Amino acid sequence: MEDDKNNINPMTDDAQGNLLQVSGEISELISASSNHDMDLEQRLDAFEDIIASEVGDTVLLRARNIEREVGLRQIYLKFEGGNPSGTQKDRIAFAQVQDALRRRYDTLCFATCGNYGVAVAFAASLAGLNTCIFVPKTYHIPREAEILKWGATIIRDGADYEEAIKISSSYALEKELYDANPGGINTNLQLKAYSEIASEIYDELRDAPAIVAVPVSNGTTITGIYRGFQQLYRRGKTSRIPKIIAGSSSYKNPITASFKKGLKSCEDLEPSRIKESLVNEPLINWHSIDGTMALDAVYRSGGWAGDGSDRKMSYYANFIKMNEGLSVLPASTAGLIALIKYHNKFPLSGDRFVAVITGRR
Repeated sequence: MEDDKNNINPMTDDAQGNLLQVSGEISELISASSNHDMDLEQRLDAFEDIIASEVGDTVLLRARNIEREVGLRQIYLKFEGGNPSGTQKDRIAFAQVQDALRRRYDTLCFATCGNYGVAVAFAASLAGLNTCIFVPKTYHIPREAEILKWGATIIRDGADYEEAIKISSSYALEKELYDANPGGINTNLQLKAYSEIASEIYDELRDAPAIVAVPVSNGTTITGIYRGFQQLYRRGKTSRIPKIIAGSSSYKNPITASFKKGLKSCEDLEPSRIKESLVNEPLINWHSIDGTMALDAVYRSGGWAGDGSDRKMSYYANFIKMNEGLSVLPASTAGLIALIKYHNKFPLSGDRFVAVITGRR
């Protein structure tokens, strides 16, 4: 949504996390991981301990009031708001900072519209590394102060997020910086980090649920979760692979739009037709970087993709806050909405269902 006065796009990728209220033990680990005079292996060990203490292992909450609202039993919310920045982005941020530290880079470079920038800047600060972050020229990000707080350098370039990624990747290559953008050579590292969500769901339920519903933008999170369940099933840990549901903003995401057309590969949308709002921005784009892999996850699992309106996302965010006690980013309810809409049309039989959501605190 354009601000006519300032010609900037107000971005709402603004989940608020508890960026660390550190204990004495964690403070000692930070001192070690960020100490350039210390042996690299010692720094890596300390940073790995920080990851184990602070990232992941997020709560899986049974949402009984949503169950009563929609007439479907055993709905669980996988609440990623427990991560340091309040979102699942910490999972890939810390993994890539660890990789950059191991490979002796001193600076990570990437593009962001908000949450990812906070997550990487924070993680890098704990490891004593720098961040060079590209933000599209006309975007205003509410979390910019947090990004700067953690010592990042922000460069304004690119007309939109997709262009900013291309520019930042070229800059990283030219300056020999660690390229932490999606869709690059670190894709498998990112997918592995997100696969931990599947392992955590299994640890709580002791089997795979019937369905896992995930909000999608670029498709990286949903692909990683699917691969995590694939691995669990192949190892004999689960009796099945859950159906994967992709949820996004109505007519503004290539993954859900391509699924509706029956396409097997993700088709770009027309950029001029993509309109941001204060609610849908974290979900929308004209090009989903890992979109084809996400579509493949949906098809192979026997799942589906669906959309939610801004009004529905705002409604369920408020419902969850008032009735389940969690403050969530409205856009993160898109997967849950896709699940509910399907159930309303094709009633699901009793089982266990998980929706991944992101926090706003």
